[in-house]
Amino acid sequence: MTWGFVTCGPNEALVISGCCYGKPHLVPGGRAFIWPIIQSIQRISLNTMTLQVDSPTVYTSQGVPISVTGIAQVKIQGQNEEMLLAACEQFLGKKEIEIQHIALVTLEGHQRAIMGSMTVEEIYKDRKKFSKQVFEVASSDLVNMGITVVSYTLKDIRDEEGYLKSLGMARTAEVKRDARIGEAEARAEAQIKEAIAEEQRMASVFLNDTQVAKSRRDFELKKAAYDVEVQTKKAEAELAYDLQAAKTKQRIKEEQMQIKVVERTQEIAVQQQEIARRERELEATVRRPAEAERFRLEKLAEANHNRIILEAEAEAEAVRLKGEAEAFAIAAKAKAEAEQMAKKAEAWKEYREAAMIDMFLDVLPKVAAEVAAPLSQAKKITMVSSGHGEIGAAKLTSEVLSIVTKVPDLVKTMTGVDIVKSVHAI
Repeated sequence: MTWGFVTCGPNEALVISGCCYGKPHLVPGGRAFIWPIIQSIQRISLNTMTLQVDSPTVYTSQGVPISVTGIAQVKIQGQNEEMLLAACEQFLGKKEIEIQHIALVTLEGHQRAIMGSMTVEEIYKDRKKFSKQVFEVASSDLVNMGITVVSYTLKDIRDEEGYLKSLGMARTAEVKRDARIGEAEARAEAQIKEAIAEEQRMASVFLNDTQVAKSRRDFELKKAAYDVEVQTKKAEAELAYDLQAAKTKQRIKEEQMQIKVVERTQEIAVQQQEIARRERELEATVRRPAEAERFRLEKLAEANHNRIILEAEAEAEAVRLKGEAEAFAIAAKAKAEAEQMAKKAEAWKEYREAAMIDMFLDVLPKVAAEVAAPLSQAKKITMVSSGHGEIGAAKLTSEVLSIVTKVPDLVKTMTGVDIVKSVHAI
């Protein structure tokens, strides 16, 4: 050996002994000056050693045999001079495999001791507690050798009696039971949430439908109000137009009436002659043939009297009522026209009695036509005579003329104007 500096890596330490040192000089991961012959130098490994600690068939506190495998990381402590010195005393000059064996045997002994003090359930369920106890006990023993237990982990637990399997089966059954319960609870909770969600959805739908219906109702109400307003304005405009048109027509008719009054005065005489002519024509064409028909009908009535008397009376009554109703309608119409003419006469101020007579004579043929109109529509008229008075067409003609002759009296009653007297005066 030559003198000089000697170095070592961070995973080893130099142990120098001899001259100048009362005890070995330790240099972990560094360099030192060596005098040959008078000083000696050795090296000790500081590498971390991984140990697999097997403890087969160890009886626990319950007497159940189990096997345990642990993994430990150990190393010689180089930072603590006392521990490093103790390690040198114990392991200097030994191979690393020998150091591993010593540490392994020590750990295995402590592991077995801890297994014997605990139950299978405690080891199986609380591995952290088991590992902590082995770590603490082994560390307190190995530290005296200068070895530090870096870590210890329980790797495996097994048994040949099926004890752990039984525990697992029980736990598996519990887990499955809890899983089924949890699944049922989750399913129930999901269904409840779905029901709540559906309820909220339906509530939202109903609320939306309500809002839509309310909006539709408000729209319809506003539209109806606008329609009423529009129709009112339209009706007012139409009424104003009709009123103005009526006023214009009234002025035109007033002017035309002034002309017609003169013309009607001249036409009255002609119309009176026409009335006389029509009376003679009626006499010739209706009354005389009616008398001939009367005789024939009397004979027929006597032959069929017993068979048709009830039917004839009913039909005769219907004809009479219809005639009266139509006469009343004509009279009402005539009354309305008379009132209208009276108002016009008052407005125009020059509408005299002669004009009213003229208008009466103008509508008299229309009255006669209206009275005779229902008779012209009848398909069948059955008349029964007692042998006295007129019969047949003469009877119908006399009924029509009787209604017409009552018109002057009706005019006199409603207007106070005596048509017959006025005509004679003219």
